[in-house]
Amino acid sequence: MGNNEQVYVKEAFDTNWVAPLGPNVDLFEQALEEYVGNGMHVAALSSGTAAIHLALQLLGVSQGDEVLCQSLTFSASANPILYLGATPVFIDSERDTWNLSPEFLELAIVDRISHGRKPKAIVAVHLYGMPYNVDAISVLSQKYDIPLVEDSAEALGSSYGGIKCGSFGDIGILSFNGNKIITTSGGGALLAKNLEIKKKAVFLATQARDEAPHYQHSSVGYNYRMSNVLAGIGRGQMEVLDDRVAARRANYAYYRSRMGHLSQLEFLKEPVGYFSNRWLTCVLTPTLKIREKIRLALLEDDIEARPLWKPMHLQPIFEKYKSYTDGTSEDLFERGLCLPSGSNLEEADLERTTALILKAIKND
Repeated sequence: MGNNEQVYVKEAFDTNWVAPLGPNVDLFEQALEEYVGNGMHVAALSSGTAAIHLALQLLGVSQGDEVLCQSLTFSASANPILYLGATPVFIDSERDTWNLSPEFLELAIVDRISHGRKPKAIVAVHLYGMPYNVDAISVLSQKYDIPLVEDSAEALGSSYGGIKCGSFGDIGILSFNGNKIITTSGGGALLAKNLEIKKKAVFLATQARDEAPHYQHSSVGYNYRMSNVLAGIGRGQMEVLDDRVAARRANYAYYRSRMGHLSQLEFLKEPVGYFSNRWLTCVLTPTLKIREKIRLALLEDDIEARPLWKPMHLQPIFEKYKSYTDGTSEDLFERGLCLPSGSNLEEADLERTTALILKAIKND
């Protein structure tokens, strides 16, 4: 937490604004709009998952449609596809960024169209804060006229070509879950270039209540709006966002300065024009055996390190769906490890973690 979260939350209680509307909601949305820039309009919601659900619905995804989705991601990127009765089609990663492969994306689009199944949307993820190949993915979205949902849940503060992530897709989404670069405890946001899209999102997020003196509903709605209390936390967090990004990037710099020379560890680097918030510092090891040796050595000393996301096309709930892969995401999952990366880590914490990793590798 920063300095002013409690101040803004107290304002909510003092003024009795605790519902899912109020000054904090408006000001938090305004702060996000100013930060992301590029003319985006923001709707503060209860979660990033809710934002993806609404984004897909607003883009017309419905029962029986197909949606192309990055496979190497958290399940929240794909679950809303099933909420709508649509079918996910999973796409492998490229090596440079670990994100959606433009090559396999186009292969999938062409193949699905040849089968009379033109995809209704694309879900692309800025994984671990590293931007995806925005130019290539956007070109394919426009070339085949398939709208793009930009999953920036992990990438607030990241940028591509000097432009903030969250503003590249037809609709962008953010997450403020407890483990993200900033948090509102639980929460998310939908970002749209068109103000009307934001208004429709807010309408659906507040139970789709029609304009009437009584409660009247012509559409199915959801209870997805962020509360004024949590938005107060968000306002305070926005004031320290740049500090949080700097802290995460400093973690990465420390680990790489101490271990970047090792042949047993490969760090995910920023291509030219990319700027990652380094939400998590991730490394690749030569083998699953070495990854597990490092992970278990840390765990034995009460330090948690996690494997990369298990690809969606390998998940029991999703394995029956079509996928276009060449083994890249499977290899990344098998050899990849997320190191401790919290914004509040001190140099002693980083040194302790590094020493254990070096010891584990030395004894291999």
